[in-house]
Amino acid sequence: MTGKRSAKPRGRSPFPTREQVLEYIRDSGGPVGKREIARAFNLGGADRIRLRDLLRNMKKEGLLPRNRRHRPAGALPEVTVIEVTSVTEDGDVLAAPIRWDGDGAPPPIRLLPERGRPPGVGDRVLARISGSGGVWTARTMKRLDRAPGRVLGIFREDTGGAPYGGKLIATDRRFRHDIAIPRGMENDARDGDLVEAEIVPGKPLGPRLARVAGKFGSASGPQSVSLICIHSHDLPHAFPNAALDEAAALKPASGSGRQDLRGLPLVTIDGEDARDFDDAVWAEKDTAQDNPGGWRLIVAIADVAWYVRPGRPLDREALNRGNSVYFPDRVVPMLPERLSNDLCSLRPDEDRACVAAHLAIDAGGRLVGHRFERALMRSAARLTYEQVQQARDGSPDAETAPLLKPVIEPLYGAWAALAAARAARETLELQLPERQIRLDETGRVTDIRPALQYDSHRLIEDFMIAANVAAAEHLTRRNRPCMYRIHEPPTADGLETLRMALDDLGVSMPASGLRPADLNRILAQTAGLPQGRTIHELILRAQSQAAYSPRNCGHFGLALPRYAHFTSPIRRYADLLVHRAIVGGMADGMPDGLPAGADGAMHDWGERISSAERRAMAAERDAIDRYTAAFLQDRIGAEFDAAVSGITRAGLFVTLLENGASGLIPMSLLPDRYSRFDGRKRRSRSTPAGLNARIGERVQVRLRDAVPVTGGLLFDLLDDGKAAKRRGR
Repeated sequence: MTGKRSAKPRGRSPFPTREQVLEYIRDSGGPVGKREIARAFNLGGADRIRLRDLLRNMKKEGLLPRNRRHRPAGALPEVTVIEVTSVTEDGDVLAAPIRWDGDGAPPPIRLLPERGRPPGVGDRVLARISGSGGVWTARTMKRLDRAPGRVLGIFREDTGGAPYGGKLIATDRRFRHDIAIPRGMENDARDGDLVEAEIVPGKPLGPRLARVAGKFGSASGPQSVSLICIHSHDLPHAFPNAALDEAAALKPASGSGRQDLRGLPLVTIDGEDARDFDDAVWAEKDTAQDNPGGWRLIVAIADVAWYVRPGRPLDREALNRGNSVYFPDRVVPMLPERLSNDLCSLRPDEDRACVAAHLAIDAGGRLVGHRFERALMRSAARLTYEQVQQARDGSPDAETAPLLKPVIEPLYGAWAALAAARAARETLELQLPERQIRLDETGRVTDIRPALQYDSHRLIEDFMIAANVAAAEHLTRRNRPCMYRIHEPPTADGLETLRMALDDLGVSMPASGLRPADLNRILAQTAGLPQGRTIHELILRAQSQAAYSPRNCGHFGLALPRYAHFTSPIRRYADLLVHRAIVGGMADGMPDGLPAGADGAMHDWGERISSAERRAMAAERDAIDRYTAAFLQDRIGAEFDAAVSGITRAGLFVTLLENGASGLIPMSLLPDRYSRFDGRKRRSRSTPAGLNARIGERVQVRLRDAVPVTGGLLFDLLDDGKAAKRRGR
């Protein structure tokens, strides 16, 4: 099926699935109705009635707009309702469509200037849209009622005689002005409380008004940062009673019908502060004559599918959450603790149900065989990355000493082969360690440092990748539905800033046909330069967003033709779907396999969990930024070495070399020679007597302000003379 309206199938066609209908609409090139869809699939009689019902259900599910004509996904109509999402430093009003059926986030729309007060964040307008190629503008046709919005912020009491009881300092950086709280609408909020406020109507030229709708205690409390992020990003965090009741009633899975792996010394290896233990590993040399120098591996994963059945309350809430979200002080889990910390936690010396991936790799680390089975296991030890690495390096402790020869050394032997295969296929090797936030007992930040990386981290990572590859190949070969983890190559637009930064350094980049090996070559060429770290960041920013999809298009970063997530079903819904597809293929009628109609729903599930993943990542980054601002608040006035990481009309974005914190030097605070911005070249153009600011350039900055409530950092650029003296010292 080509998806073109002029191409019709010959003869009677099977009734189309949701996915096939969506594919036809996406590829149609214009709005289509029920008649065109029926004609394209050669439907008549009773099938046309079925099509009408299918389209009605797809509208209810939000897969199609509620009108008679269906527009291809990703297209903006000429007239539509848009909502203001942000106002830039330059006063540009940016908006997004209320309804969007394209892949990924909706495109930004710049609202053209108009007379009177411009609309603010949250305002809605009926607008006429124009543009193409991702550049869209809108002209207001009619102002609409503001969407009933809620804003999280810090309440500040007004003790004077003003008509307002206080003001709200929003935690969202998009709100550039404080919000007034009229007297009588404070809801007993106290000065400094973290509150949620509901926007209320106000005068057109007056301040924005709101009433306090909920309180969360003092904003300076130890849990305020994660609370802010949870509410700012609308993370589901309270489980419905039905899901909790179902979890409480669950009993441990029996060993009936399962292979017994309790005699194998499978071990879990995680971070010291890990909160869930859902994967265990084991390895030994392969004695098969047809695999000389090869290895046998087992990656055992908690059998979450056994407990979380399709369509039940636990399943519905897991799909709603999409994944677990991790903050320095807490986790918002995808599943209740009864599962994540009990039934599906592979704790030592306790029988646990698992799905085991048996892998065979050759001496070069290539996967030459695999099979999956349901099993019963008993973890031999709960180890940390540090423990395993120290044991490998010759300093085992009391727990790892007896495991060194029979368990740890074979794991490293198998990993050496996997690492060789990884190097041979030349995966993208970025080195950007995460910022690790250390908190004391009161929740105060005591230190921020790059997280340490050991070979033991890479060992577990490569074991998990091998199991994920096996899962994707297993389902693909058996023609089973699979939720692939896809990562497309970078786009030309995404590579523009990287290309310009490399031009400044005299480093070339292929004009087309980019491969991970090309990016690794660039990293090697710039490794010894001051801009080396920034190049890693620019390459990361240039990457396409990884996503989940039933359509396989490979994984660019890992240089793999097919890939799926299998190893963490306790915290990722995508993995749970892969488990269901695997166990559903073991025997007919498995009650915990994929439900009927899964083929047609996979596309929708992929979009939902991809969106949930982006939401979680934004919340986690947001928390790191806020904790970082709180940590640096006591160092206002301190000077830091930094690198220019971005250049916009707002100013220079810089990243501190000490801890990876990022902030802004506003254009208004820059010397005159930096004041002219060249958006095309993404650099500040100086006067002939000045210097250019380039991406990756090392600079000296002074911390001007740190705002924990928003996570914002502002810096001053030190003058060149002072910076040069300090660099010399």
